[in-house]
Amino acid sequence: FDSLPPAHYKETMSTILVWIQQSETKLSMPQVVVAEYEIMEQRLRELKALQSSLQEQQKGLNYLSTTVEDMSRKAPAEVSQRYRSEIEVILGRWKKLSAQLGEHCQKLEELMTKLQRFQNDTKTLKKWMAEVDVFLKEEWPALGDSEALEKQLEQC
Repeated sequence: FDSLPPAHYKETMSTILVWIQQSETKLSMPQVVVAEYEIMEQRLRELKALQSSLQEQQKGLNYLSTTVEDMSRKAPAEVSQRYRSEIEVILGRWKKLSAQLGEHCQKLEELMTKLQRFQNDTKTLKKWMAEVDVFLKEEWPALGDSEALEKQLEQC
């Protein structure tokens, strides 16, 4: 009986596997090109919530690892190897998921910064274009008025 995992181990394993599967599904959704800052903010909040959830699940993962270590000392070699293989697969998926999550957050934050800069530049450009449009629609000075012509040349 020492080589069998406790009931809590099975429950925790099931919970972790379901969580990993759901998280992998969320992260595997195709990334669409978004030009709306609010949608990007919402997606970033979702990713940050997933990161927070990852931290919460870490306790369960630690429990699984220590339980496997304890069992492997008491269990026959073939049983021990089976549980070690099982936890190694989970740890591999966990690390991959954690890395992907970090990359997605970083990439999204960079894209949000670029979009914000682009929106600011566009706003500045539109303001400048409106000013130029007003200038171009002004009445031209008479040919003989050299002072007015010089002023307009400076503005140009």
